[in-house]
Amino acid sequence: MVQYSFSLVTFEYFLLILVRISTFVFVSPFYGMTNVPARLKVSMTCFIAILVFTFRPESSVEYAGIYGYSLLVLKEGITGLLIGFAANVCNSIILFAGSLIDMHLGLSMAQEYDPVSRAQTSVSANFYQYILLLLLVVSDMHHYILRAIIDSFELIPVGGAVFQWNYLMTGMVKFAADLFSIGFRITLPVFACIMILNSVLGIMAKLSPQMNMFAVGMQLKIIIGLIILVITVMLLPAVANYIFTEMKVMIVTMIKGMYVE
Repeated sequence: MVQYSFSLVTFEYFLLILVRISTFVFVSPFYGMTNVPARLKVSMTCFIAILVFTFRPESSVEYAGIYGYSLLVLKEGITGLLIGFAANVCNSIILFAGSLIDMHLGLSMAQEYDPVSRAQTSVSANFYQYILLLLLVVSDMHHYILRAIIDSFELIPVGGAVFQWNYLMTGMVKFAADLFSIGFRITLPVFACIMILNSVLGIMAKLSPQMNMFAVGMQLKIIIGLIILVITVMLLPAVANYIFTEMKVMIVTMIKGMYVE
């Protein structure tokens, strides 16, 4: 006969687990997309929290009154948000690269609404983002992201997060540097071809001033840019692998910044 025991302390411990996982799901890629049904997000969050609560040994959580428990809830929420933000760096990098590409092609004003980020994004950025999410699923990176938040309970017990702000700030600065570095690397083929095209158009403008190089150049930039995007589409798996490696580094950095060895 199976017997279940319930107490207020156990329920409070479960709520802390639920808060960390729910905030992680809210900002994480793939799971936190706005076009994912809210019922599915809530169901998945509760299911994962129940599994973590069942298989992880319950540890004692000490707090003084309702204000102390509120502080624990806030701490768990920040922990989940930081881990989810570290996993969401893939979207930031690819959106930045897509915006740079459209700026060189002259498509930066052709904005469209992105339901994932709930903001106006460029055409190339939106296209690259969905390709990256598809590769994320194909490469099982969504399983890695889910394991990261579950395994975080081993290193960072419930209510035991110790925020090392200097370490976290160093990780954020490193991410900002890698964001520009990786973004420019993705944009480099288009940038190089457009730069050569601008040089050719400048020489032609000197040789034949009667030609309207501005009108001709706009069309050539779009045509050549689209050709370069088609040619370099085979490089997207390697780009995605590089971005996923950066995602793993950021997740490890954030987790290391919230516990003491």
